[in-house]
Amino acid sequence: MEEKTVNKTNTNSYTFIFAIIMVVVVGVVLAFAATSLQPRQYENMRQEKMQNILATVGVETDRAGAEALFEQYIKEQLVLNNEGQEKEGVNAFDVDLAKELKKVDTEQNFPLYIAEVDGETYYIIPLRGAGLWNAIFGYIALQDDVNTIKGAVFDHLGETPGLGAEITQEWFRERFTDEKIFDENGELIGVSVVKGNSSTSKDDNKVDAISGATITGDGVSDMISERLQHYLPYFKSKTELNVASNL
Repeated sequence: MEEKTVNKTNTNSYTFIFAIIMVVVVGVVLAFAATSLQPRQYENMRQEKMQNILATVGVETDRAGAEALFEQYIKEQLVLNNEGQEKEGVNAFDVDLAKELKKVDTEQNFPLYIAEVDGETYYIIPLRGAGLWNAIFGYIALQDDVNTIKGAVFDHLGETPGLGAEITQEWFRERFTDEKIFDENGELIGVSVVKGNSSTSKDDNKVDAISGATITGDGVSDMISERLQHYLPYFKSKTELNVASNL
């Protein structure tokens, strides 16, 4: 009687073993790719961060030229405590605001970049807050009077395309240029993103909001005022502004 030959490739055990091998192989390939690309990804993030910081003071560059221009224009990188005093042993560029915001104010690190462009000094402050769906963040540069905004850059992790995500657009960022962060009484109030604000005044502490993005706009307002408040002690040592005595 003739014996039947069993095709082992059609058995359940073969399929199961093959699937396990493929999962392991794919996992190893993906892990290797992630590890190999990690240094490049980190470098891209560093260069993009430099680009954003430089953009607040009007220095535009691509990633390839970011580091050279950063070293050229950024003259100091400080880390302050909540009393405006410089902290030693902390690199401003390495401070992660996402982690800092989880700490109490007295334990946070407050990075500050000081730039010199065409003979003018600017103070650049990192920002981070909450938008509609996720974190929003960016940088704001102040002129030497630490009252007038030179420029700002905003970004987000998950705002709605065409609405809140528009905070990244140049036309929105330009609304902040030359706005004041102190009011007429010398109190630091930042800049409010206000729906329907048609005023062209740069002394009213307000810019026009993005239609349909009220919550994101409120997040930008809150982010600016909250972050800047922590730099008041440092500002007081650098300006003749009549800062309110209770701040």
